[in-house]
Parts: sequence; structure tokens; C-alpha cells
Amino acid sequence: MPERPRQHFVDQLAELEERTMGGIDLVVMQLDRVLEALTHQDVELAALVVADDDRLDGRYLEVHQGILSLLALQAPVAGDLRIVAALLHVIKHMERMGDQCVNICKLIPLLGHEPPVQPAIMERIMSMGRSARDETVLSRRAFEERDVGLAEDLVRQDREINRLNREIFQLAIECGTDADVREWGMTMVMVARALERIGDNAVDIGEQTAFVVTGLFREFSDSSHPAG
Repeated sequence: MPERPRQHFVDQLAELEERTMGGIDLVVMQLDRVLEALTHQDVELAALVVADDDRLDGRYLEVHQGILSLLALQAPVAGDLRIVAALLHVIKHMERMGDQCVNICKLIPLLGHEPPVQPAIMERIMSMGRSARDETVLSRRAFEERDVGLAEDLVRQDREINRLNREIFQLAIECGTDADVREWGMTMVMVARALERIGDNAVDIGEQTAFVVTGLFREFSDSSHPAG
């Protein structure tokens, strides 16, 4: 008799994980729109990203409530409990990534229709955006496949994002005395910061992959124990 409730639990947990992975797919779609809106100064597309954040928030609430309901009806142990705990963290990071996409898109209308774009800065912004997208896709794959090596490789990719973030800041403070150019440069610093945070959240998802596989939580990199 206990086999049927157990199978029902396994099926529900698998469905919640699938919904979570689908939420990360939504983040990737948002990032694609963010990069296009930045490239073309597309205010309407930026507004669509802001409006669509409700879908990510809804996904977060759906999975969160599903996990709480599952815990109320079952008492998962061992590997199942690790998955439940990890999913709670993953959906939090997913929702934060969506918020960073919104933060960027709220800045786009402030730039004006013909902003004084500085190619060196914009080139690095686009590179950061592509790297953040790649990290997000990789974090999803690592969690889905329970691949710790793939998850750990996120740190290497994140170093590139951090490097570009520092370069953008330096270029922004050196972009001259024209007020409009400096304002644009400072806005790009905020955009870069948001992209950097998306990368950090992808690394955090990777850390949850390692936790599910090993049962031990460890930060891949932090300020007191740098990676590498």
C-alpha cells in the first residue's frame, strides 16, 4: 500500500522540478529580449520585459506553494529532501534573475531615443549579456543532469563577467566631460551590475546542484575563499 503514495510524491516532485527548469527558460527568454532592447534602444520591448515579469513571479509562487503543499503531506528524507530544499533556493535565484532583467529595462527609456553610445562600453555590455545568458543555460543543464563538474565550470565563466564589469566601470569614469555621455556611461554601469548579479545567481544555482548530488553545501567562490 505505501508504494502508491510514494510514487505520487515522486511524480509531484519531478513535476515541480520541471516547472522550475521552465522558469529558468523564461529567464533566458527575458535575457534575449533585454539584449535586443539594449541593442536597438527598443523602449516597447523593454516595457514588454517589465510586464512579463509577472509570469516569472507567478512561476515562483506556483512552485513555492507546490513545495509547501508537498512538505505538508509527505516527509521526504535523504536525496528527496535535498531536492526539495534545493528547489526552494533555485526558484529564489530564478526570480531574482528576472528582477535584474526588469531593472535593466527600466533604465532603457531613460537613455533617450539617440543616446551617446560609446562603442567600447556597449561592446562589453553585450559580451556580458551573452555570458550571463550562457551561464543561465548552463546552470539549468547542470541542475537537470546533476552534473557537478558542469556546475563548477560556472565559476570560470563568471570570472569573465566580473572582468568585463570592472572594465565597464573604468571606461565609464574615463568617458569625458560631456554630461550626456557621462550620464549614459553611469547608466551602463548600472546595467553591467545587473548582468553581473544574474551571473552570480547562476553560480548559486550551480551550488545547489552540488548540494543535491553530494549532500554538502559549499560555496564555489566567495570573498574569503576565492576560487582557483
